[in-house]
Amino acid sequence: MESWHTVILLTLMAGMAMPLGGWLSGIGRLGPVWLDSELRHGIVAFGGGALLSAVALVLVPEGSAKLEMPLAVGCLLAGGLGFMGLDVWLQRSGTQASQLAAMLADFVPEALALGAAFALSGEGGVLLAALMALQNLPEGFSAIQELGHSTHYSRRRLLLTFTGMALLGPVAGLSGLFWLSHYPQVVSGIMLFAAGGILYSLFQDLAPEARLDQHWAPPLGAVLGFALGLGGDMLIN
Repeated sequence: MESWHTVILLTLMAGMAMPLGGWLSGIGRLGPVWLDSELRHGIVAFGGGALLSAVALVLVPEGSAKLEMPLAVGCLLAGGLGFMGLDVWLQRSGTQASQLAAMLADFVPEALALGAAFALSGEGGVLLAALMALQNLPEGFSAIQELGHSTHYSRRRLLLTFTGMALLGPVAGLSGLFWLSHYPQVVSGIMLFAAGGILYSLFQDLAPEARLDQHWAPPLGAVLGFALGLGGDMLIN
């Protein structure tokens, strides 16, 4: 199979996990109320674990390998600040598409990185695609529930929207494969930028003790802490 065929297949697989997760959220109650609630919270937590593993196992190791320590740490912090800025703007604008924008902010940079990573290392691209699918499934699951309550859109329309978003994956992946693969340092920067944004999102959305309503800076502490660890590790090694 040609490389570009594989990239299309992998990014489409990862993206289609979003509408699949949305479809699964429509399944009726799976047991007693307490069990159903714990299961749904567990699915969200599972997505958080997949996000963290993508950061720790692929994005940061691959991204930091080709950059000097100051630039690597700067890209990671820029990702956290960028996602914080997006979060603030979405909150203040009151747009009904905030959940969709948040999913795309994760998915598109990762798909770009996947295409470029596949050109450099097929194994790394396959692993990243699997982790993207694992994170997109619970993201689609929770996003369609939130959108169903906050908008007048039907479930069918939302699922079609998620499917359309999934089609952006192959476009971004092929861009990474044919264009960004010639600029490995740019790819590394995108990986670290995405990692910083994911870390911010994890502590803003999934870690309740780190979040304050109407305050966006506290989760940035997670990005700063990870950046400190990354810088120390790069200095030592």
